[in-house]
Parts: sequence; structure tokens; C-alpha cells
Amino acid sequence: MKRRDVLNLFSSATGAALLGTHAPGWAQAVQQRATGATDRILVLIELKGGNDGLNMVVPYTDDTYYQLRSSIAIARDSVIRIDSRMGLHPDLQALVPLWEKDELAIVQGVGYPQANLSHFRSIEIWETASRSGEYLADGWVARAMKAGYGRDVHFAAEGVLIGLNDFGPLAGARAVTLYNPEAFVNQARFAMPGHASGNPALQHLLRVENDVSEAAQALRGEKFAFATEFPANGFGSSVRAAAQVVATQRGKAGVPVIVLTLGSFDTHQGQLGIQAGLLRQLGEGLAALRSSLTELGAWDRTLVMTFSEFGRRARQNQSNGTDHGTVAPHFVAGGAVRGGLYGPAPELTRLDGTQNLYYSTDFRQLYATVARDWWGVNPDNVVRGRFEPVGFLRT
Repeated sequence: MKRRDVLNLFSSATGAALLGTHAPGWAQAVQQRATGATDRILVLIELKGGNDGLNMVVPYTDDTYYQLRSSIAIARDSVIRIDSRMGLHPDLQALVPLWEKDELAIVQGVGYPQANLSHFRSIEIWETASRSGEYLADGWVARAMKAGYGRDVHFAAEGVLIGLNDFGPLAGARAVTLYNPEAFVNQARFAMPGHASGNPALQHLLRVENDVSEAAQALRGEKFAFATEFPANGFGSSVRAAAQVVATQRGKAGVPVIVLTLGSFDTHQGQLGIQAGLLRQLGEGLAALRSSLTELGAWDRTLVMTFSEFGRRARQNQSNGTDHGTVAPHFVAGGAVRGGLYGPAPELTRLDGTQNLYYSTDFRQLYATVARDWWGVNPDNVVRGRFEPVGFLRT
């Protein structure tokens, strides 16, 4: 049995709650800056399926945009204008307070050389921070752990993935997948920690079981009564679960990385309605995450970052959708973020031979920023090369 099979045994549980029903006193919170790099939280949000960036961050003054998208462009008068050229999709209204508070950064033109437009292969490249032609076993977050992040502490779990069946960026790390923290704690009582001895397969199984038990101990605690209203949809439930994970971590060597997913953004046809609904979930979910972590006093030590396997093509297809493309913008949010637009907007009049956009920011630059400026480790060891950090974090 593989590690991931064991960990997933606990991921579909819906058992009775073990957590209490009232808020701990500490959580009547004021915002708390991180006491050190290991006190920080990274929340990664996968926009599964390849999100269309041009309709998310809209170049509303660019006539070429409207020529390329005769039936699916976002109308100029409905865009949420964030500067004299760019605007947000109207269903991202919930993000406006973050933008106005300077807590939302948008990195434009994110991609990588020799882009692969297969869903499975490209997300693997993003999750492992590999070059297009190489295959790596460890996720980039796991590589950061091995590069020294958390060297002086013992995290109860190096990461929690909520609603996913794959470890992705946490592959190779001590991580667990779950849908509901309370149910996970309940199910994990069957895990029996013990000394790893016997044949190699048994040793591996016992180590994994010990990891599950240790993670459950970390997630056990009093349930926080959030005043925040979480969206009544699947992503809202994941955001609530992420907030519950953070709420259980006070005083513990906790969980430094949480991964969520939303999708599918694979909008080959009928894009307008599908993407609008997903972006509304994203915006409202992020707003709820900010609100709930602010209640916990944890927003200033939390960094949220989106990722996706690729973007969509600049020109719409004949099914009122868009096909796999090379480039997309990504959101970075948090109390320590220096808000604003980063990187140049895509040049819609300059497409490559496959009618795709040229990238201007390598996605590994985002990871290098996290490694150096959030975790304090050498980014070269995490992204396996020299990639210039972007600078969206306050020093």
C-alpha cells in the first residue's frame, strides 16, 4: 500500500465532530504578525482546468481584445476598473475590498518556456517546478522543506490538502488529504502510532500511520465559532475547512501549507456563464478566507496564491469558449502583500506561431518569492535554478 493510499483512507470521512462548540478566548483576535518564518501560512488555490486570464483580468481599453473575442469579451461598462487599462471580471466584486486595502497583487503574463498544453503534464510541471522536458518526483513545497524550511521545528504535518486526491506540490512531504477536519480527526483514531520496525514495507506503513496520527493530534481542538459567513457551495466549504485548520494551530508546531482546489475552468464551450460562476466562488471564497483569518488574528501571517496548469488562447473558438493557452495572471493576497499589478499586460497583437501569448513572468519566480521572502530559504534549491523573485511581499 502506498503512502497516498493510506492517507486517503481518512479523506472521505463524515463522522461525528470531536471538536468543541465554543471559541477559544485567544481567538477574539487582533492581527498578529508572524513571529518567524515557521509561523507563517501559505494557502495555495488551484484553478483546476486552466483558467482564462484575459476574461479574469480584462484589458478593457485594448481594441484587439474585443476583436479576438467577438461574443465572449467582458463588456467595457461592466468591468471593475482597477487602473486606466485593466479591470476585474464583474463577478470578482468580492475582491474589491482586498484591492482597495492594497492586499491583493495580480501577477500578469505567468507561464513558462516550451509550454505543454496537456492538463496532466502541465499541472505536473507547475506542481514540481520542473522544466518542460523533465520529470520530478517531489513537489516544490516538499523541496522547500528539504531545503531547510522548518528545520528548527517539527511540523505536525507539513501540509493539508482539502478536497484533493493528489498531493501535487506537497508530493514527498508529510501531508494529509481531507475534506473535513473534524471527520479526519474522528477517522484518525484508527491510526495506531508505533515504532517503525520490521520489513521495509511495514516500516513505511507504520511511518505513514504515525504521520496520520500526529496530524490528527494537531487538528484536534476547540471549534471556533466564526462570525464569517462562508459561501454555501463546495469552495466555500473548503475555505471553511481551511479556516478550521488554522484555528486549531495556536500553540502547536502547526500546518504551514494548505492547498485548496476550484474548478473546472476548462471552458472550451459556453465559457461566459461557467467562468462567471467559478470566479464568483473564487472571489467570495477569498473574501471569506480573509474575514475568517482576520477573526483568528492570522491574516497578516497568511499568504494566498492561485495557480493553474495554463491559461487560455487569446482568440475565442467557434463554441463560444477558449482552448488551452500558455499564459494567465495569478492572484496573490494576504496582510503582508504589497498590492498592485506586477509584470506587463499580455501583448495581444504579438502571438506566437500557435496563436498563443508570450509569457513575461516564469511561474517559478512566484515560487522563488515564496521561498526567499516568506520562508527564508535559498530559492535556488526550491526551483532548481535562478529565478528573480517578484517582490509582491512587504519587507
